[in-house]
Amino acid sequence: MAQGLIEVERKFIPGPGTEERLLELGGTLEHQVTFRDSYFDTPELSLMRADHWLRQRESSGWEFKCPGAAGVSGLHTEYVELTAEPAIVAKLCEVLGAEVLGAGGVAAVLSPLGLQEIASFVTKRSAWKLVLSRADKEELLLRVDLDTADFGYAVGEVEVMVHQEAEVPAAVEKINKLSSMLGVLAQEVAPAKLIVYLQRFRPQDYQRLLEVHSSRENPQGTKDADSSLD
Repeated sequence: MAQGLIEVERKFIPGPGTEERLLELGGTLEHQVTFRDSYFDTPELSLMRADHWLRQRESSGWEFKCPGAAGVSGLHTEYVELTAEPAIVAKLCEVLGAEVLGAGGVAAVLSPLGLQEIASFVTKRSAWKLVLSRADKEELLLRVDLDTADFGYAVGEVEVMVHQEAEVPAAVEKINKLSSMLGVLAQEVAPAKLIVYLQRFRPQDYQRLLEVHSSRENPQGTKDADSSLD
């Protein structure tokens, strides 16, 4: 598979004091932005049921999230993010068992691959960044996104991006430490915006995912299930 960054993240339900706590910890508010995300799949949810997530973000382009290393446990999730359209098209064909298509972009292969819009909603996001102080190790930048979707659901996400699988354990340690500092309960589970959207507006599709992912405690599908997807 084409190389992509590894996204390690954990979702949580933000409280009224979350932003104040981020400031106390030395966090910086990078920006506030509003955007629309649209998610695509086959009518049978062939991608989502296989834990793959295709999204088009307004003014940002396409992203395809693929599951990370097998055997990942705990409340965090790990996905490889593909953003280059040729890599996305190649991976889509692989996952869907289709012949490799031509050199067109993602939009050009939606119809030939039987993909259609499954969900679309607007998110207001406050994006924060911070580094937890440690003198003995190279620091990892942590990002915290506080999102509110236009259908009324609010969710937070602590995220670290790494390049190699060997970096994942350190990322998980940092994520758990920051989550604890933000007052997130050790076993708190927060579904992604997409999953809540499906639960509310496409309950049959939500049930399909629930059946597939029932053995996973906090799948992206039950992630930002973002899915973040974020």
